[in-house]
Amino acid sequence: MTGRVVLLGCGFVADLYMRSLAAMPGIEVAGVHDLNAARLKTFCDFWKVPAKPSFDALLNDAPDALVLNLTNPHAHYETTRACLMAGRHVYSEKPLAMTVEDARELHGLAERQGLILASAPCSVLGEAAQTLGHALRTGVAGTPRAIYAELDDGFIPQAAFTKWLSESGAPWPYQDEFRVGCTLEHAGYYLGWLIGWFGSVRTVVAASAEVIPDKAGQGPFAPDLSVATLFFENGPVTRLTCSIVAPHDHSIRVVGDKGVLSCNAAWDNSAKVRFARRMTVRRRLMESPLPRRVRLPGPTHPKVKRWGAAAMNFMLGPAEVLEALKQGRPCRVGGDFALHMTEVTLAIQNAGEHSGAQAMTTRCDPMEPMPWAK
Repeated sequence: MTGRVVLLGCGFVADLYMRSLAAMPGIEVAGVHDLNAARLKTFCDFWKVPAKPSFDALLNDAPDALVLNLTNPHAHYETTRACLMAGRHVYSEKPLAMTVEDARELHGLAERQGLILASAPCSVLGEAAQTLGHALRTGVAGTPRAIYAELDDGFIPQAAFTKWLSESGAPWPYQDEFRVGCTLEHAGYYLGWLIGWFGSVRTVVAASAEVIPDKAGQGPFAPDLSVATLFFENGPVTRLTCSIVAPHDHSIRVVGDKGVLSCNAAWDNSAKVRFARRMTVRRRLMESPLPRRVRLPGPTHPKVKRWGAAAMNFMLGPAEVLEALKQGRPCRVGGDFALHMTEVTLAIQNAGEHSGAQAMTTRCDPMEPMPWAK
């Protein structure tokens, strides 16, 4: 793997990219820029990467580098658009934009410019997601009939989040997190898997609400709880929950004709995938209490040790963009995939109490498996 990247923004999440970069030899950070000069200096001194004094300098000093847009979510549209207008490929932190209209505009602009516009999260490219995808394709559980996926993080407003610091000392941006909302921030971790396996969501039936008032910081705040039922064009009906209310649960269960495939940690690339066969014991129908682990036959991708709540290689996405450019092929997490995931996520986030069934207007094909997962 070879290539160069530049970082636009060096807040809390940027440290997770830098930790992951250490596991990806051959990818060089050619520059970093942030509007906060003090934060920029601290970050670049800590990671020993070159600071750039302006947005123009960041782009001009490394014209061949992929831009990693790690800015505040509300700035994603404006900053990504500027990068695309400058003729640069972009890998954006989630969400691609705060509205479907803005995301659609960015998608169209990238297509017209012949550029890749890709979106986090990239856990769909990780071992756990690819292992579960392989199990689905090979019929380990038979035909999948329903999926339950949970992205609940506990009662976060009572956590000691003001003490959460990144490796280089950036505070967890709790005001942004509460304003953007847990659905926009987190739904993609399983939506990416699901869309990668099955392709387009046809209809979203969802509800969302703010059930914890008076959170820290200045509102208005986004919903802190959402529940969605997803109807795929070619896949099983899925229920997806996101919250910063319910006890921590990052599990996914795929119910098939033969039994249940499961994984308990969306934020761990090495999380175990298990299969519990369905059986009848003394007239009682049950899944095996001793599920077997499902594995891929060979080596997969570089891993990153756990830090905080996650054990994810955040550089799998940028590496995929660089490989796609090198090989002259479509990017797995770019284009239609990035736009469709944004539309579905926003439909869930903004559902409220009365939206009912929402027909999706974007489409994407299932994702080509990683070479080591075929």
